[in-house]
Amino acid sequence: MNRRRRSAGSRAAGVRPPAVVVAIAVAGLVIFFVAPLAGLVQRAPWSNFWSDLSDPVSRTALRLSLECSLAATALAVLFGLPIAWLLARVEFPGKSIARAFAILPLVLPPVVGGVALLVAFGRRGLVGQYLDRWFDITLPFTTAGVILAETFVAMPFLIITVEAALRSLDTRYEAAAATLGAGRWTVLRRVTLPAIAPSLAAGAALTWARALGEFGATITFAGNFKGVTQTMPLAVYLALETEPGSAIVLSLVLLAVSITVLALVGRRVYGARPIAVTAQ
Repeated sequence: MNRRRRSAGSRAAGVRPPAVVVAIAVAGLVIFFVAPLAGLVQRAPWSNFWSDLSDPVSRTALRLSLECSLAATALAVLFGLPIAWLLARVEFPGKSIARAFAILPLVLPPVVGGVALLVAFGRRGLVGQYLDRWFDITLPFTTAGVILAETFVAMPFLIITVEAALRSLDTRYEAAAATLGAGRWTVLRRVTLPAIAPSLAAGAALTWARALGEFGATITFAGNFKGVTQTMPLAVYLALETEPGSAIVLSLVLLAVSITVLALVGRRVYGARPIAVTAQ
């Protein structure tokens, strides 16, 4: 048994790359990732850290960022989970095009996304004109506009994570539950969702972190108004022009949140076993 485990571990480890590949990889990590972050830490005004962070403008921006990013994550789960289910389980004409639209914000420049939201949901936009005329709802340059922009940019992270989990899920357990008389909602609630729960949590965490750091679509669609649409990234951008030290402090806060989320998600995803349901 021990010999079998050692051989399995050896196969998982694979062949070690040549020294030149390791050197290039280390250089890439240092140049493109470690150095910029180390620069932030080195230039941070640590003596004024708490005073900058407790500034009313910073606290308001942080509160608004948390509220909007959590709301965007909730919307992403509400709409993204059915989209992921559709893409993973249903075959229909134009499925590849539908998937391309669903993950387009991943590669779309955020400013372009903001312009697209503006022409779609602005007061004279494709959809916004009817929201304004029939329901007296205005989205641009409001807190609701921030939530919409963050959802637009961040939802693809949840979609691709959950779709991958659904594709790798062993469907025999769902089929067995259905054979035993369980309805579709019962199978979803008692079998499918518990099986993909780690991936759903990871996708939601990535979505929240992306929404928390959203800048381009937000400033284009919702503007930069203190207490209304000015989230942490927008506060960093504004502070960089007048108070660079405060901008660095706020950047470090976002950096700490992002690293924490990625570490937790990475531990959950890359340390997890293949998705399966244990028979009770």
